[in-house]
Amino acid sequence: MAKLKITLVKSINKAKEAQVATVKALGLKKIGSSVEQNDNPQIRGMIVKVSHLVSVEEI
Repeated sequence: MAKLKITLVKSINKAKEAQVATVKALGLKKIGSSVEQNDNPQIRGMIVKVSHLVSVEEI
């Protein structure tokens, strides 16, 4: 199965509450932190909600 490397590149200070919850659900904590997630529709949907805060690479 394909994997995605998701990196938090912007602060969540001014983000809406739902966006902050989505970033935390992805497993990101600090700016610059990265996680690897499986590529599935649920993760893709979460990425779309916070696309302005994260960068994504396919592995």
